[in-house]
Amino acid sequence: MKENNQVSVPVIKRLPRYHRYLEELKKMGVVRISSKELSVRMGLTASQIRQDFNCFGGFGQQGYGYNIEQLYNEIGNILGINNKSKAILIGAGNLGHAIATHLNFQNKGFELISIFDNNPEVVGTTVGGLVVLNSNDLEEFCKKEKPDIAILCIPAEYAAENADKLVSLGIKGFWNFTQYDLVHRYENIAVENVHLGDSLMTLCYQINEIDKGVEG
Repeated sequence: MKENNQVSVPVIKRLPRYHRYLEELKKMGVVRISSKELSVRMGLTASQIRQDFNCFGGFGQQGYGYNIEQLYNEIGNILGINNKSKAILIGAGNLGHAIATHLNFQNKGFELISIFDNNPEVVGTTVGGLVVLNSNDLEEFCKKEKPDIAILCIPAEYAAENADKLVSLGIKGFWNFTQYDLVHRYENIAVENVHLGDSLMTLCYQINEIDKGVEG
């Protein structure tokens, strides 16, 4: 198996998609699958799939393909989803509320342990089964519970200040929904910036290209 720092980012970003598709196949009762069959389902080439899996040891058997249960578990171990890292959510507005309520953190490798906000009308309410705590209690909470990541659902102008404080309190990574890019702000801190607007504009481009093809 290659060391993780030798595996390209595009390969790593495809792993959750493999995991999701394999979970669907498990639910369907499928026991094994070839790289060719998986490629048809996922819209990738069989060669690409084999190359991706070879980064971590291969997993397949010639003439048999991939055992779905085994491959699902192997990818889960690579992603570390069984470690159940502790997560906190900062900002219980509409977006934060939706994330806390509708996302199954347990299946994604995390346990959401608390939500924080500074709005008096929100503090004390229950969101996703958790009571929203006052942001003033953040430092004491982090020292006691030692969360691993923070989910930022706050306005961009408050992102840097809050992130700096959270890093000082031991946070190791951010799932960042603000419009402030944290990627290059810290060393040895994991950051996943989520720009919903970028995704929407990408869709806009694709639709425009389809329209051009139809008009042509």
